[in-house]
Amino acid sequence: MELWNRRTTRLAATAAVVCALGLHCTPASATSILFVGNSFTYGDAAGGPNLVMPFGAGTVTDLNGSNIGGVPALFKAFTMEKGLSYNVSLETHPGVGLDWHYNNKLAQITQPWDKVVLQSYSTLDGAHPGNPATLIQYSALLADALHAQNPAVKIYLDATWSRADQTYLPSGHWYGQPIDAMEKDVEAGYRAAKANSPLINGDVITTGAAWNRAIENGFADPNPYNGITPGQVDLWAPEGYHASVFGYYLEALMMFGDITGLDPRTLGGSEFAALALGITSAQAITLQEIAFEQLAASVPEPSSLALLLVASLSLIYVRRRGVQVL
Repeated sequence: MELWNRRTTRLAATAAVVCALGLHCTPASATSILFVGNSFTYGDAAGGPNLVMPFGAGTVTDLNGSNIGGVPALFKAFTMEKGLSYNVSLETHPGVGLDWHYNNKLAQITQPWDKVVLQSYSTLDGAHPGNPATLIQYSALLADALHAQNPAVKIYLDATWSRADQTYLPSGHWYGQPIDAMEKDVEAGYRAAKANSPLINGDVITTGAAWNRAIENGFADPNPYNGITPGQVDLWAPEGYHASVFGYYLEALMMFGDITGLDPRTLGGSEFAALALGITSAQAITLQEIAFEQLAASVPEPSSLALLLVASLSLIYVRRRGVQVL
Protein backbone atom coordinates (compact mmCIF):
# COMPACT_ATOMS: atom_id res chain seq x y z
CA MET A 1 0.00 0.00 0.00
CA GLU A 2 1.37 3.37 -0.94
CA LEU A 3 2.41 5.66 1.92
CA TRP A 4 1.00 8.75 0.27
CA ASN A 5 -2.43 9.23 -1.27
CA ARG A 6 -1.82 11.33 -4.37
CA ARG A 7 -5.22 12.81 -5.14
CA THR A 8 -4.14 15.69 -7.35
CA THR A 9 -6.51 16.27 -10.26
CA ARG A 10 -7.11 19.19 -12.59
CA LEU A 11 -10.56 19.72 -11.08
CA ALA A 12 -9.14 19.79 -7.55
CA ALA A 13 -6.43 22.23 -8.57
CA THR A 14 -9.02 24.53 -10.12
CA ALA A 15 -11.16 24.40 -6.97
CA ALA A 16 -8.12 25.26 -4.86
CA VAL A 17 -7.36 28.33 -6.98
CA VAL A 18 -10.98 29.50 -6.74
CA CYS A 19 -10.96 29.18 -2.94
CA ALA A 20 -7.52 30.76 -2.63
CA LEU A 21 -8.75 33.80 -4.52
CA GLY A 22 -11.54 34.21 -1.98
CA LEU A 23 -14.32 33.37 -4.41
CA HIS A 24 -17.44 31.49 -3.40
CA CYS A 25 -16.46 27.92 -2.55
CA THR A 26 -18.82 25.56 -0.73
CA PRO A 27 -17.40 22.03 -0.29
CA ALA A 28 -19.86 19.21 -0.92
CA SER A 29 -18.80 17.36 2.22
CA ALA A 30 -16.13 19.10 4.23
CA THR A 31 -14.16 17.41 6.99
CA SER A 32 -14.38 19.34 10.25
CA ILE A 33 -11.17 19.67 12.25
CA LEU A 34 -10.43 21.46 15.52
CA PHE A 35 -7.00 22.53 16.76
CA VAL A 36 -6.68 22.95 20.54
CA GLY A 37 -3.49 24.45 21.94
CA ASN A 38 -1.55 27.54 22.91
CA SER A 39 0.90 29.89 21.21
CA PHE A 40 2.74 26.91 19.71
CA THR A 41 -0.45 26.31 17.70
CA TYR A 42 -1.70 29.84 17.09
CA GLY A 43 1.67 31.08 15.87
CA ASP A 44 2.97 33.67 18.31
CA ALA A 45 6.53 34.80 17.67
CA ALA A 46 7.30 37.12 20.60
CA GLY A 47 10.29 39.34 19.98
CA GLY A 48 10.11 39.07 16.22
CA PRO A 49 7.85 39.65 13.20
CA ASN A 50 4.52 38.03 14.00
CA LEU A 51 3.53 36.81 10.54
CA VAL A 52 1.95 33.45 11.30
CA MET A 53 -0.57 34.42 13.98
CA PRO A 54 -2.67 36.70 11.68
CA PHE A 55 -2.11 34.58 8.57
CA GLY A 56 -5.34 33.41 6.93
CA ALA A 57 -7.53 34.46 9.86
CA GLY A 58 -10.53 34.80 7.56
CA THR A 59 -10.20 31.23 6.28
CA VAL A 60 -10.65 29.50 9.66
CA THR A 61 -13.01 29.79 12.63
CA ASP A 62 -11.47 31.06 15.87
CA LEU A 63 -13.84 29.78 18.56
CA ASN A 64 -12.53 32.40 20.98
CA GLY A 65 -13.19 35.29 18.59
CA SER A 66 -9.57 36.46 18.66
CA ASN A 67 -9.23 36.65 14.87
CA ILE A 68 -6.29 34.24 14.81
CA GLY A 69 -5.23 32.16 11.82
CA GLY A 70 -1.92 30.64 12.86
CA VAL A 71 -0.82 27.10 12.12
CA PRO A 72 -4.44 25.97 11.56
CA ALA A 73 -4.71 28.53 8.75
CA LEU A 74 -1.48 27.22 7.22
CA PHE A 75 -2.99 23.73 7.34
CA LYS A 76 -6.13 25.12 5.70
CA ALA A 77 -4.06 26.77 2.96
CA PHE A 78 -2.29 23.50 2.17
CA THR A 79 -5.57 21.60 1.95
CA MET A 80 -7.08 24.25 -0.32
CA GLU A 81 -4.08 24.04 -2.62
CA LYS A 82 -4.55 20.30 -2.90
CA GLY A 83 -8.29 20.55 -3.50
CA LEU A 84 -9.32 19.07 -0.15
CA SER A 85 -12.43 20.18 1.75
CA TYR A 86 -11.72 21.01 5.41
CA ASN A 87 -13.65 23.26 7.77
CA VAL A 88 -10.91 24.37 10.18
CA SER A 89 -11.50 25.72 13.68
CA LEU A 90 -9.17 26.55 16.55
CA GLU A 91 -9.51 27.03 20.30
CA THR A 92 -6.25 28.42 21.64
CA HIS A 93 -4.98 30.37 24.64
CA PRO A 94 -1.46 31.53 25.52
CA GLY A 95 0.73 29.74 28.06
CA VAL A 96 -1.62 26.94 29.07
CA GLY A 97 -1.93 23.16 28.89
CA LEU A 98 -4.84 20.89 28.07
CA ASP A 99 -6.02 21.09 31.67
CA TRP A 100 -6.90 24.77 31.14
CA HIS A 101 -8.86 24.02 27.99
CA TYR A 102 -10.77 21.23 29.71
CA ASN A 103 -11.62 23.37 32.74
CA ASN A 104 -12.46 26.57 30.85
CA LYS A 105 -13.45 25.81 27.26
CA LEU A 106 -15.04 22.37 27.32
CA ALA A 107 -18.39 23.62 26.00
CA GLN A 108 -16.70 25.10 22.92
CA ILE A 109 -14.48 22.09 22.35
CA THR A 110 -17.08 19.36 22.69
CA GLN A 111 -18.75 19.41 19.30
CA PRO A 112 -19.07 16.53 16.82
CA TRP A 113 -15.75 17.12 15.05
CA ASP A 114 -14.36 14.67 12.51
CA LYS A 115 -10.77 15.28 13.61
CA VAL A 116 -9.12 17.05 16.55
CA VAL A 117 -5.47 17.98 17.20
CA LEU A 118 -4.47 18.49 20.84
CA GLN A 119 -1.32 20.38 21.87
CA SER A 120 -0.43 21.02 25.52
CA TYR A 121 2.15 23.09 27.42
CA SER A 122 5.58 23.25 25.81
CA THR A 123 7.46 21.68 28.74
CA LEU A 124 4.60 19.23 29.45
CA ASP A 125 3.92 20.94 32.79
CA GLY A 126 4.70 24.57 33.58
CA ALA A 127 5.32 23.91 37.26
CA HIS A 128 7.06 20.56 36.77
CA PRO A 129 8.91 20.54 33.43
CA GLY A 130 9.20 17.11 31.86
CA ASN A 131 6.36 15.61 33.89
CA PRO A 132 3.61 14.28 31.55
CA ALA A 133 1.03 13.49 34.26
CA THR A 134 -1.22 16.48 33.50
CA LEU A 135 -1.01 15.86 29.76
CA ILE A 136 -1.88 12.19 30.22
CA GLN A 137 -4.84 12.94 32.49
CA TYR A 138 -6.44 15.76 30.51
CA SER A 139 -5.85 14.43 27.01
CA ALA A 140 -7.81 11.35 28.13
CA LEU A 141 -10.59 13.49 29.61
CA LEU A 142 -10.85 15.55 26.44
CA ALA A 143 -10.84 12.38 24.34
CA ASP A 144 -13.73 11.03 26.40
CA ALA A 145 -15.73 14.24 25.94
CA LEU A 146 -15.02 14.45 22.22
CA HIS A 147 -15.86 10.79 21.67
CA ALA A 148 -19.20 11.31 23.40
CA GLN A 149 -20.06 13.89 20.73
CA ASN A 150 -18.81 11.79 17.80
CA PRO A 151 -17.72 8.18 18.38
CA ALA A 152 -15.88 8.27 15.05
CA VAL A 153 -13.74 11.32 15.88
CA LYS A 154 -10.02 10.92 15.17
CA ILE A 155 -7.82 12.55 17.80
CA TYR A 156 -4.18 13.48 17.20
CA LEU A 157 -1.50 14.76 19.56
CA ASP A 158 1.09 17.34 18.48
CA ALA A 159 4.49 16.71 20.11
CA THR A 160 6.29 20.04 19.88
CA TRP A 161 9.91 21.17 19.78
CA SER A 162 12.88 21.70 22.06
CA ARG A 163 13.01 25.25 23.35
CA ALA A 164 16.39 26.92 22.90
CA ASP A 165 15.89 28.93 26.09
CA GLN A 166 15.26 25.74 28.06
CA THR A 167 18.46 24.19 26.67
CA TYR A 168 21.09 26.92 26.43
CA LEU A 169 20.18 29.22 29.33
CA PRO A 170 21.15 28.24 32.91
CA SER A 171 17.53 28.69 34.00
CA GLY A 172 16.36 26.01 31.59
CA HIS A 173 15.24 22.57 32.76
CA TRP A 174 17.30 20.91 29.99
CA TYR A 175 20.33 23.19 30.43
CA GLY A 176 23.58 21.56 29.36
CA GLN A 177 21.88 18.74 27.45
CA PRO A 178 21.84 18.31 23.64
CA ILE A 179 19.26 20.37 21.81
CA ASP A 180 17.20 17.28 20.97
CA ALA A 181 16.87 16.15 24.62
CA MET A 182 13.81 18.23 25.47
CA GLU A 183 12.00 17.13 22.32
CA LYS A 184 12.61 13.48 23.14
CA ASP A 185 11.14 13.93 26.62
CA VAL A 186 8.16 15.83 25.22
CA GLU A 187 7.48 13.21 22.56
CA ALA A 188 7.73 10.44 25.15
CA GLY A 189 5.12 12.27 27.22
CA TYR A 190 2.72 12.49 24.28
CA ARG A 191 3.25 8.83 23.45
CA ALA A 192 2.46 7.96 27.05
CA ALA A 193 -0.75 10.00 26.75
CA LYS A 194 -1.74 8.16 23.59
CA ALA A 195 -1.00 4.78 25.18
CA ASN A 196 -3.13 5.73 28.19
CA SER A 197 -6.32 6.40 26.19
CA PRO A 198 -7.64 4.06 23.48
CA LEU A 199 -9.83 6.94 22.28
CA ILE A 200 -6.73 8.88 21.17
CA ASN A 201 -6.73 6.97 17.91
CA GLY A 202 -4.74 9.31 15.68
CA ASP A 203 -0.99 9.64 15.49
CA VAL A 204 1.42 11.50 17.71
CA ILE A 205 2.51 14.12 15.18
CA THR A 206 6.27 14.36 15.66
CA THR A 207 6.74 18.06 14.97
CA GLY A 208 9.69 18.37 17.37
CA ALA A 209 11.46 15.42 15.77
CA ALA A 210 11.11 17.17 12.40
CA TRP A 211 12.87 20.18 13.96
CA ASN A 212 15.66 17.87 15.12
CA ARG A 213 15.93 16.50 11.60
CA ALA A 214 16.18 20.01 10.15
CA ILE A 215 19.06 20.71 12.53
CA GLU A 216 20.78 17.38 11.91
CA ASN A 217 20.81 17.81 8.14
CA GLY A 218 22.28 21.31 8.37
CA PHE A 219 19.25 23.28 7.19
CA ALA A 220 18.66 24.90 10.59
CA ASP A 221 21.11 26.30 13.14
CA PRO A 222 21.13 24.38 16.45
CA ASN A 223 21.89 27.34 18.73
CA PRO A 224 20.40 30.80 18.07
CA TYR A 225 22.26 32.28 21.04
CA ASN A 226 25.67 32.16 19.36
CA GLY A 227 24.57 33.55 16.00
CA ILE A 228 23.01 31.90 12.97
CA THR A 229 25.43 30.16 10.64
CA PRO A 230 25.35 31.66 7.13
CA GLY A 231 23.18 29.56 4.85
CA GLN A 232 21.16 28.14 7.74
CA VAL A 233 17.80 29.26 9.15
CA ASP A 234 16.63 29.91 12.69
CA LEU A 235 13.64 27.73 13.62
CA TRP A 236 13.03 29.80 16.76
CA ALA A 237 11.69 33.29 17.27
CA PRO A 238 14.28 35.75 18.70
CA GLU A 239 13.42 34.79 22.32
CA GLY A 240 14.38 31.15 21.69
CA TYR A 241 10.94 29.97 22.80
CA HIS A 242 8.33 30.20 20.07
CA ALA A 243 8.90 29.34 16.43
CA SER A 244 9.97 31.50 13.54
CA VAL A 245 8.07 31.34 10.26
CA PHE A 246 10.29 28.38 9.33
CA GLY A 247 9.44 26.49 12.52
CA TYR A 248 5.71 27.06 12.26
CA TYR A 249 5.70 26.23 8.55
CA LEU A 250 7.40 22.92 9.33
CA GLU A 251 4.84 22.23 12.08
CA ALA A 252 1.99 22.86 9.64
CA LEU A 253 3.60 20.59 7.04
CA MET A 254 3.82 17.79 9.60
CA MET A 255 0.16 18.19 10.47
CA PHE A 256 -0.86 18.35 6.82
CA GLY A 257 1.08 15.23 5.85
CA ASP A 258 0.02 13.18 8.86
CA ILE A 259 -3.66 14.12 8.88
CA THR A 260 -4.37 14.08 5.13
CA GLY A 261 -1.97 11.30 4.15
CA LEU A 262 -0.62 13.44 1.31
CA ASP A 263 3.05 13.90 0.53
CA PRO A 264 3.97 17.46 1.64
CA ARG A 265 6.49 17.63 -1.21
CA THR A 266 3.58 17.86 -3.67
CA LEU A 267 2.97 21.43 -2.42
CA GLY A 268 6.14 22.46 -4.23
CA GLY A 269 8.24 25.59 -4.39
CA SER A 270 5.39 27.85 -5.50
CA GLU A 271 3.28 27.08 -2.40
CA PHE A 272 1.58 30.42 -1.70
CA ALA A 273 1.61 30.39 2.13
CA ALA A 274 5.40 30.06 2.11
CA LEU A 275 5.68 32.98 -0.28
CA ALA A 276 3.36 35.05 1.91
CA LEU A 277 5.57 34.36 4.94
CA GLY A 278 8.78 35.31 3.14
CA ILE A 279 10.03 31.74 2.79
CA THR A 280 11.89 31.26 -0.48
CA SER A 281 10.98 28.57 -2.96
CA ALA A 282 14.17 26.64 -2.19
CA GLN A 283 13.55 26.86 1.55
CA ALA A 284 9.93 25.70 1.15
CA ILE A 285 11.06 22.70 -0.89
CA THR A 286 13.65 21.76 1.74
CA LEU A 287 11.14 22.07 4.58
CA GLN A 288 8.67 19.92 2.65
CA GLU A 289 11.37 17.30 2.13
CA ILE A 290 12.22 17.32 5.85
CA ALA A 291 8.55 16.84 6.73
CA PHE A 292 8.28 13.98 4.22
CA GLU A 293 11.35 12.25 5.62
CA GLN A 294 10.11 12.56 9.19
CA LEU A 295 6.63 11.32 8.32
CA ALA A 296 8.10 8.44 6.35
CA ALA A 297 10.54 7.45 9.10
CA SER A 298 10.25 3.74 9.72
CA VAL A 299 8.42 2.45 12.79
CA PRO A 300 10.74 0.48 15.12
CA GLU A 301 10.45 -3.27 14.76
CA PRO A 302 8.62 -4.98 17.63
CA SER A 303 10.86 -6.59 20.19
CA SER A 304 11.37 -10.34 20.23
CA LEU A 305 9.55 -10.45 23.57
CA ALA A 306 6.52 -8.75 22.01
CA LEU A 307 6.57 -11.17 19.10
CA LEU A 308 6.76 -14.11 21.50
CA LEU A 309 3.76 -12.74 23.43
CA VAL A 310 1.72 -12.36 20.23
CA ALA A 311 2.63 -15.88 19.15
CA SER A 312 1.69 -17.30 22.55
CA LEU A 313 -1.68 -15.53 22.55
CA SER A 314 -2.37 -16.75 19.03
CA LEU A 315 -1.56 -20.33 20.03
CA ILE A 316 -3.91 -20.11 23.02
CA TYR A 317 -6.65 -18.74 20.77
CA VAL A 318 -6.47 -21.46 18.13
CA ARG A 319 -6.33 -24.21 20.76
CA ARG A 320 -9.43 -22.83 22.47
CA ARG A 321 -11.17 -22.73 19.10
CA GLY A 322 -10.32 -26.37 18.55
CA VAL A 323 -8.11 -25.67 15.54
CA GLN A 324 -5.38 -28.21 14.92
CA VAL A 325 -1.91 -26.70 15.22
CA LEU A 326 0.63 -28.25 12.85
